[in-house]
Amino acid sequence: MGIDKEQVLLKFRNDQKVISVMAVENPRQLPALTDGFDTLLLIITNDLSLNNHATNYIRDDSRIQERWIDPSSLEQWIRHGVNRNIIHWLLKGEILLDHNTYLEGLRHRMLEFPVDLREHKLLVEFSLFLRKYSQSKEYILDEHLLDAYNNILEALHHWARIVIIEDGYHPEITVWRQIRAINPGVYKLYEELTTSKETLKQRVQLVLLACEFSVMSKMERCCEALIQLLAESDHPLSSDELQQHPQLVEVRVDLPLLLNKLVKKGLIKEIAVPIDEEFSELELQYTPLQ
Repeated sequence: MGIDKEQVLLKFRNDQKVISVMAVENPRQLPALTDGFDTLLLIITNDLSLNNHATNYIRDDSRIQERWIDPSSLEQWIRHGVNRNIIHWLLKGEILLDHNTYLEGLRHRMLEFPVDLREHKLLVEFSLFLRKYSQSKEYILDEHLLDAYNNILEALHHWARIVIIEDGYHPEITVWRQIRAINPGVYKLYEELTTSKETLKQRVQLVLLACEFSVMSKMERCCEALIQLLAESDHPLSSDELQQHPQLVEVRVDLPLLLNKLVKKGLIKEIAVPIDEEFSELELQYTPLQ
């Protein structure tokens, strides 16, 4: 049962704390999209005290969840991927109230998928891919086959998201349905990993090999945001400085692995700088190739 839109408008139209209201109906095939509620009401508010406030209730036999969020936090959600459902909500939801066309403008910017956001998303997905890919390689060497399989499946998922972003689209919740239309080759690898009659070890090794040749070649492209950040600095940056950088919050955990790989691939330069006067310790710092 859908919501009564007139009731919603009556409730929020004259509320000075409300900027915009969006309704997301629960698609029966994806109930987790709205946490199992019939309708999600996303309320954009200018009242910071209501940020991340949620209310669950029933009206006319319809289970409704209200989520309140301020514009700054919402845009951080989009940038940092805090809630992956948000892309679906904003692109597919129905705008019921929109003072100053805030949500309409945000939706338009998302559809355009600006370059800076795209570069940021590529870096995040590649760092997640690299971690899972590397862990799978280690597990397969130690014959931990189920762990190797689980990690390469996750790596393949991040590979699919990279391909979708490169093609100019936001990855959706149903990534495999999306990638099937965009890149059948990646989808075929997913099928071979999950349904092939080869042994588990052979399937994992096949995808590891494909990752080595196809995704690792994307390293420079996917890490452009990080390389550019190094280029913009007037001095070499330590791992700690980079981990504290606000633009690298999402890749903080995987950053040391990422930096090592970039150095080994000859995409950035590593230099050793004395920490003390005795030169007993040298701190590794990073700079772009000159």
